[in-house]
Amino acid sequence: MLNRRLMYAVALVVLGCLTAAWVQTAGNSVEVRDIRFEAANGQRLSGLLYVPKEVSAVNPAPAILAIHGYINSRETQSPFAIEFARRGYVVLALDQTGHGFSDPPAFSAGFGGPAGLEYLQALDYVDVDRIGLEGHSMGGWAVQMAAAAMPEGYRAMVLAGSSTGTFGAPAGSATSPRNLLLIFSRFDEFSALMWGSETAAGIKQTDKLKTLFGTHEPVVVGRDYGDKATGTARKLTMPAVTHPGDHLSTEAVRDALDWFDSTLGQNTARNDQSIASKAQIWYWKELATLAALMGLVMLVFPLLELSLKYFGQDLQPVAARSTGAGVSKLTLGSMILIPILTFFPLQNLADVLLPANGFLPQQITNGVLLWAWGNALLTLVMLWVTHRLTGAPGLAESGLMLKSKQVPAILTIAAIVFASLYLLVYLADIWLTVDMRFWVIALKTMSAMQMGTFLIYLVPFTLFFVVQSASLHGQLRWYPDQPTKAMWCNALVLCVGYVGLLLVQYIPLLLGGTLMIASQPLLSIVAFQFVPIMLVVGLISTFCWQRTGSVYLGACLNGLLVTWYLVAGTATQAIPFWF
Repeated sequence: MLNRRLMYAVALVVLGCLTAAWVQTAGNSVEVRDIRFEAANGQRLSGLLYVPKEVSAVNPAPAILAIHGYINSRETQSPFAIEFARRGYVVLALDQTGHGFSDPPAFSAGFGGPAGLEYLQALDYVDVDRIGLEGHSMGGWAVQMAAAAMPEGYRAMVLAGSSTGTFGAPAGSATSPRNLLLIFSRFDEFSALMWGSETAAGIKQTDKLKTLFGTHEPVVVGRDYGDKATGTARKLTMPAVTHPGDHLSTEAVRDALDWFDSTLGQNTARNDQSIASKAQIWYWKELATLAALMGLVMLVFPLLELSLKYFGQDLQPVAARSTGAGVSKLTLGSMILIPILTFFPLQNLADVLLPANGFLPQQITNGVLLWAWGNALLTLVMLWVTHRLTGAPGLAESGLMLKSKQVPAILTIAAIVFASLYLLVYLADIWLTVDMRFWVIALKTMSAMQMGTFLIYLVPFTLFFVVQSASLHGQLRWYPDQPTKAMWCNALVLCVGYVGLLLVQYIPLLLGGTLMIASQPLLSIVAFQFVPIMLVVGLISTFCWQRTGSVYLGACLNGLLVTWYLVAGTATQAIPFWF
């Protein structure tokens, strides 16, 4: 049974990655290259270069620079890049500065946009007179910086969930940027930041958008403005999704395809021009990498069982810890409510108390770290109060006792499981050029700089998971004779609060208003990731507790996995002292 579960998990990872690679190469008709190049200031940038097989120096093709938004990476542009490339465009999906494998700091060198456009222009198989720029959110500002640096270096632009005149991007006018399509979703969380409107629907009436479209009347969705021949064309489309939902919108991809087809001219590099903009395949890659990601999670448990079998002789559970059921209602309520009540305040406080620096260089990770430590301290207080008021197990009975002879086994087993998962992600990257993701939830390999960052953040995050596990397993002892049910109960305890937070935030937005707390669009989007993360954390923590009677194995493994996830998947705002 164990070997069968191990094989099923590995098969899901392998088949998911192979399918994803097949889709992103459009059935091997497009070559996807992992590239590195330097910006003018010496920063090393990375990207995925999609090159259709029929393109060459004697048969050049139009090209598109596609750039992701804040705290994302080049792979989030896959839906656009795949569909552009299979229709014959050369595509550079760029890692912004300080994101993915591009050198820090973030926000520097025009977000990497000018260097990306310069790289495309230097390729002999690119028709330099027909280059398009596409950017999502902050990526929209990056392509505008590229356009400002080389005003004659592009012919058309698509801004998805983005704006002109924001965070250093040039102010727009009726003639600049050239031939602009604005895709701004109907439920975009950033309408106030981008266009000065409380609601996404309201941007049509803003002076900023009317100036950009050269009209004194509210902008009409779907109407063509200006003239493509003179570069003054304008159009607004509004898919029925949220800001990050642009990445999963066939309508947004279709609108971008139609715009570039009409503004860059006929793609003579391709013999077959028959692929309609509605005929899209990118979502099969999303589903395939989701399957691979799920297989990776499934793999954790048979790997733990095998490792415990060979290295866990000193980690057998103590009978007194594994028997008897009991659930402290006070602890249950606290573990659900405290994390979400502190989610916004503590992470925002990090901007003041824990800004990005040479030692802790990632601002988003710093926010999560301050939130985690705040919750750890509140959890310790809650454990003590609950123990005193109700007689629930205290710290001594919460699996915190650790014998010195257990330390090598804990570290060995956690390292084996982590290294096995990382190896699979690494092999998928170097062999197939895919990561394991769904939407903005991804496990990626780390650069050398990120490896150092990972080691710095690892210890404080692991200590948080020690405290969290002590509360979870010391005072919430579900179904002692039904371990699987107990695992899912604990997993739901850790993630249900975030589901509630998202419902409270998004129901008003989807009803045509704003987020309930309108000032927190970025952290609301970050909260989506906490649902699957905490679900997996709960499953791993409980599985390890049931087999060892200790919180440390689960805490070490969760510390490794979550720190990896955070460091590889967010922006680096400061240059690390070791870089």
